[in-house]
Amino acid sequence: MIDVARVTAIIREVAEAEILPRFKNLRRDQIREKKPNQLVTEADTEAERVLAPRLRELADGVVVGEEGVENDPSVLTALERSGVVWVIDPVDGTANFANNNPRFAVIVALVVDGITQIGWIHDPVPNLTVVAERGQGAWRDGTRLKVAAEVPLAQMTGSVKKRGRVADQVLHVARRGSAAHDYLDLAAGRQHFVHFRRLMPWDHAAGVLIHQEAGGFARLLNGQDYRPVLNVEGQLLLAPGEKSWQDIAALMD
Repeated sequence: MIDVARVTAIIREVAEAEILPRFKNLRRDQIREKKPNQLVTEADTEAERVLAPRLRELADGVVVGEEGVENDPSVLTALERSGVVWVIDPVDGTANFANNNPRFAVIVALVVDGITQIGWIHDPVPNLTVVAERGQGAWRDGTRLKVAAEVPLAQMTGSVKKRGRVADQVLHVARRGSAAHDYLDLAAGRQHFVHFRRLMPWDHAAGVLIHQEAGGFARLLNGQDYRPVLNVEGQLLLAPGEKSWQDIAALMD
């Protein structure tokens, strides 16, 4: 059994030691573009370097970290096999982080035999952590979380990658550059739905479980369940329930 509280403590310790001291203090040589329009900072690389071995001490397995995969893409195949895999996004919302915007977070998921069993999203600035263990609900520091109630489309708020017809039907549509914070908003009932096109496992493995354990409904637009693997085909839509999911999906081009 994994000590969930111990993992939470480790994530917080790493954030306090490697991420927060660099927030609003990055030099230009501590930020680079690893791909066009995709930044990485010293906080990303150092947080993952420190976090990965500490997690493996608790449950030995493969670490699939966003920055490690950049150096060795072959580790992603671990998600297709049986066994323990730690999936890490050391700083989700790196562009926000590099631009002194506090909307960034640490994401960690424990995947066993291809299924996410536990997910953590830690928001370092307010030092708040949301944790979900399969079948045990989603929790934020002792408070159980619940997604927003299903309401008519015109009363919904949400986030979509491509506005299209959805923006004509719902109350408010926005995207703020951090998948982790979209998931935090969903689980706390601050927004009703989120739509994603880019489905990298470190962005979604923890968040989909957290949303599910908070009572939400998620599917790919092709109707299939999300799986934390690399080559997920399609787009991911999360909503409070199946009816609202279908109403929003009907507006997706």
